[in-house]
Amino acid sequence: MLLKQRVGFYLEDIETPAGRTTTLIITGLVLLSSAIFVADTYSIPPKVRSLLDFFDTIIIFIFTLEYLLRFWCAENRMQYFFSVYSFIDLMAILPVFSGFIDINFSYVRLLRWFRILKLVRFLQGRTLFGRIGTEDSVIFARILFTLFAIVFVYSGLIYQAEHVINPKVFHTFLDAVYFSVVTMTTVGFGDVTPISQAGRFLTVLMILTGIALIPWQLGDLIKQLVKTSDRVETNCPTCGLALHDADARFCKACGTRLEKIQT
Repeated sequence: MLLKQRVGFYLEDIETPAGRTTTLIITGLVLLSSAIFVADTYSIPPKVRSLLDFFDTIIIFIFTLEYLLRFWCAENRMQYFFSVYSFIDLMAILPVFSGFIDINFSYVRLLRWFRILKLVRFLQGRTLFGRIGTEDSVIFARILFTLFAIVFVYSGLIYQAEHVINPKVFHTFLDAVYFSVVTMTTVGFGDVTPISQAGRFLTVLMILTGIALIPWQLGDLIKQLVKTSDRVETNCPTCGLALHDADARFCKACGTRLEKIQT
């Protein structure tokens, strides 16, 4: 296997030890960088803040290297460059270029909250701990991640927009999370509200994003549940597929004859 093919394989694979380790490292760095962003919203000693900024800089350069490797390994580099995954990866590493080109760093810092979306790449029915059992479980996992991503990303953006002009209300990231959850669940206590135009605009975008994504995924889940409601559990002795049509005599995946249909 050529070096480029081997690198590309390990960046996507989670079955082999090397691929699983690579994925685990990337996932850990995404979560660590997100935790650093949250910690920055609290009052912490200057030495600790400097140490966290140092770690964050290292993480950015690692993500930059990862992006360059993925671009190098892509069979169609132009297609990869304009893909959703490439766009997410670019948003995660853009701060590294702020020192070389004329970019307002205050706006670049907003993009760091999108870094959690890098985990979307690893939510394809397989996890580091094995394959998610059924298609409806995969859809349910995506719904949970979508909710988490919407709350996390918009909480960070709203905090960034409101903290400077409304510090008593949006004092920490947790205040923004509280506001996002209350708003998304339509409870609306009214004790925490944005006062800036940017904060209000982001709130509207958060609501519209939730309205657009959650019902769509719930529709997929309902369709999958309806599709599997007329199936019975019959384990294929060859491939292990569990659900088959009630009148099935052969496995639809591998063609093995099913000895018994359970009712």
